[in-house]
Amino acid sequence: MAKESIKARERKRERLVARYAAKRKALKEAGDYEALDKLPKNASPVRLHNRCKLTGRPRGYIRKFGICRNTFREMASQGKIPGVTKASW
Repeated sequence: MAKESIKARERKRERLVARYAAKRKALKEAGDYEALDKLPKNASPVRLHNRCKLTGRPRGYIRKFGICRNTFREMASQGKIPGVTKASW
């Protein structure tokens, strides 16, 4: 389980990216890179990192479900994810 401070930092970055998205797009189209440099570093979408919505784990993230592989495996075994079954052949 990730520390709450790490998860909070990631949520803060997501809000900053959303807030400055239109401004960043306008500055990029105008080619004003000096003004882009003056925006906050965390306003860049490159600095975002996918994290599990339940545990905050940064690795083994499955985009389709928004959770990490460990949580996915547990939930799939318990039948909490509709349409997902354990493979057997």
